[in-house]
Amino acid sequence: MDTSLAKLAIDEIAERITDAVMEHRLPPGIKLVEEKLASAFGVSRTKIRQALTLLAQDGLVTLHPNKGAYVTRPTADEAIDLFVTRRLVEPEIVRNVIKRACADDLAQLRAHLEEETEARRLGDRRRIIRLSGQFHMLMARLSGNSFIEKLMAELCPLTCLIIALFDEPQTPACPEDEHAMIVDAIAERDEERAIDLMLHHLHHIEQALHLDQQVESGIHWEALYG
Repeated sequence: MDTSLAKLAIDEIAERITDAVMEHRLPPGIKLVEEKLASAFGVSRTKIRQALTLLAQDGLVTLHPNKGAYVTRPTADEAIDLFVTRRLVEPEIVRNVIKRACADDLAQLRAHLEEETEARRLGDRRRIIRLSGQFHMLMARLSGNSFIEKLMAELCPLTCLIIALFDEPQTPACPEDEHAMIVDAIAERDEERAIDLMLHHLHHIEQALHLDQQVESGIHWEALYG
């Protein structure tokens, strides 16, 4: 075990668990066993418990009295509600980014797109999934609205949980090239087109889901901190 892991702060542990969820290494509904997590991260169970409490506040983890902590398992109705929420919020994100975005902001978006392209070239599904969610979180940060940024930090991991449950195992979280089209429209300050592209993008993701079935997946605890 890497002794440097023992120095991890509680929020860092929570972030790594979030990444594991976004990369589908922790499937929805799985019990988060404190002993196994503590061993994987090389920290105390107290730190793990505190990290899980943080994640429960964001809705990513569900705490059951006398039973422990579980990765939240959204229902089909909750999946529909989540996309309704995102369709309300993300057009405002696009508007704000267009109003505020400077050359450095656009450069950040372009750099992120390059990472996505590289992940697709390598066929790195886990990285594709994580980067897909992070694109929307980056957009929220660049919008300059801290409340929206916090909301998207909750919605994006939950979206990944929903994709893990209801999408085909080999389907990326976001269709290829749609992020690039949105960024192009933002760079051109074409608000109407950028919003239309974002709404189409969200619709595309939702329509790819099979809300009448759920897919189980396995877990490798040692991969959590990799």
